[in-house]
Amino acid sequence: MNGLPDSRLAREITQYVRDTASDMLFQHSARVYWWGALLGDKLGLAFDPELLYAAAMFHDIGITPHYHGSRQRFEVDGANAARDFLRGHGIDEHSAERVWLAIALHTTPGIPEHMHPEIRLVQAGAGMDMVGRGMDAIPAAERDRVLAAHPRGHGFAHAVIDTFYEGLKHRPETTFGTFNDDFLAFKDPAFQRGNLCSLLLAAHP
Repeated sequence: MNGLPDSRLAREITQYVRDTASDMLFQHSARVYWWGALLGDKLGLAFDPELLYAAAMFHDIGITPHYHGSRQRFEVDGANAARDFLRGHGIDEHSAERVWLAIALHTTPGIPEHMHPEIRLVQAGAGMDMVGRGMDAIPAAERDRVLAAHPRGHGFAHAVIDTFYEGLKHRPETTFGTFNDDFLAFKDPAFQRGNLCSLLLAAHP
């Protein structure tokens, strides 16, 4: 387990996320980087650690209180924020767009794993940290080191559920077609999920 990317950009990303997100989201995002990086090394993928770090650290920025008035998908808010940040730091457009895609697609299973390594690894890292999907690919000793550096803390699951509910309850329509509607259904018994079959039948009886 090597250190985090040691660059001015990485340090400024760290500070930005520290200033913007809760400690729970900061630690989660750092772990997403580590799980993705460790998996990438194990699979022999050629990824850019700095771009992976940028994507991992920004991937949930769109769920923070600053965006509670947004009507876009939170993934798009985070992707836009990351792209703007990277452009402002002189990062080339191709790299900024790769980070944008990694964040925008991280809640869309089945697609990122066929794209650039940074895109694939952010989605994989997020799945590992949220629900343990694929975690057995990471040796126990490395898992322990990551968790020592970036603790999960008590009540992580409920803290994530509450955070996402607060960030999505005003824009429930943006969860249609994703698993993000699970947060709304869990917290709000009155929430009704969108249903494509019902919409189709209403449009074409």
